[in-house]
Amino acid sequence: MSGTKRTFYFVLGWVMVALGFVGVLLPVIPTTIFLIIAAWCFSRSSPRFEKWLLEHPVFGPPLVQWREHRAIPKRVKWIACAGMALGYATFMYFARPSPLLGGVVALFFIACAAYVWTRPSLAA
Repeated sequence: MSGTKRTFYFVLGWVMVALGFVGVLLPVIPTTIFLIIAAWCFSRSSPRFEKWLLEHPVFGPPLVQWREHRAIPKRVKWIACAGMALGYATFMYFARPSPLLGGVVALFFIACAAYVWTRPSLAA
């Protein structure tokens, strides 16, 4: 891989880590998906930071479960769906969208929740 691509993946990986950590603080922003993307970026740019992320005591286990089994722990599923519901409620309250847009966004969140709940579950 060229140095430019490696640098791109490295920077993108850190942007995803930053977004993931923002998600820890704000319930309407997901954490795990950003960290999954970060691990993928680091796998192409920095084995050191990929290892750091996968071995992180809090964030590592769900990432490893995703990589090895495409599994999402049941607790994480509940948190993700609660975050989606809170995000949708916040959107509806503050944006006051048209019924059509509100319906489209609802369908998007329903599809995301269905995807999350149809993945296998392993112990958290």
